[in-house]
Amino acid sequence: MKYLLIEDNLDLAAAVGDRMRLDGHVVDHAPTLGDGADYLNVGEYDLILLDIMLPDGDGRRFLERHRAAQNDTPVIVLTARSEVSDRVGMLDLGADDYLTKPFDHAELQARCRAVLRRRAGASQTVIKRGTAILSPVASVLRIGEVEVTLRNRELRLLELFMNAPGQIFSKSKLVDRLFSYDDTVTENAIEVYVGRLRKHLEPSSVTISTHRGLGYRLDER
Repeated sequence: MKYLLIEDNLDLAAAVGDRMRLDGHVVDHAPTLGDGADYLNVGEYDLILLDIMLPDGDGRRFLERHRAAQNDTPVIVLTARSEVSDRVGMLDLGADDYLTKPFDHAELQARCRAVLRRRAGASQTVIKRGTAILSPVASVLRIGEVEVTLRNRELRLLELFMNAPGQIFSKSKLVDRLFSYDDTVTENAIEVYVGRLRKHLEPSSVTISTHRGLGYRLDER
């Protein structure tokens, strides 16, 4: 998954980003609301982690504008405010969840997973397409009795395909979803990861097909 972290505390942002990357996620860090808006204008994110008190404004107004623009990207608010009225107000503005600082990183990761499951309309912790069953939390692909442990980007790429069967993803779109803006990478890297996934999926009833000039799609055989 690709996260946008809008947080001006550089130490906290570094700690959150490092933990999320260890879990296989891509994280772009914006220290101001303006930077956050710029990231959203040029890229797509699965989840936004939003601080409230930022140098250039109030995160609540950012959240309000985000929802008014019909942007349904999930938002988890990170706040030092513990009053019930503040939390209720943020939920009413469109936040999907909130976490009061200081927080445990394991709880933040669990809340991210829960919000993403709810947004996908599913409470299960696995994704099934044909005979392929993916467990994102365990980083395991199961086909019959065979289990394959996936590397981080293999996992995130397969998760992206399995969450949108039948949708064609261009190489540039996949680069955007799998890598942060700080990464130096070419579209050839996508060919490598797709090739690895195809080998893993060979015993299953699904495959990743190539659509010349368009990109890749997950199909059932």
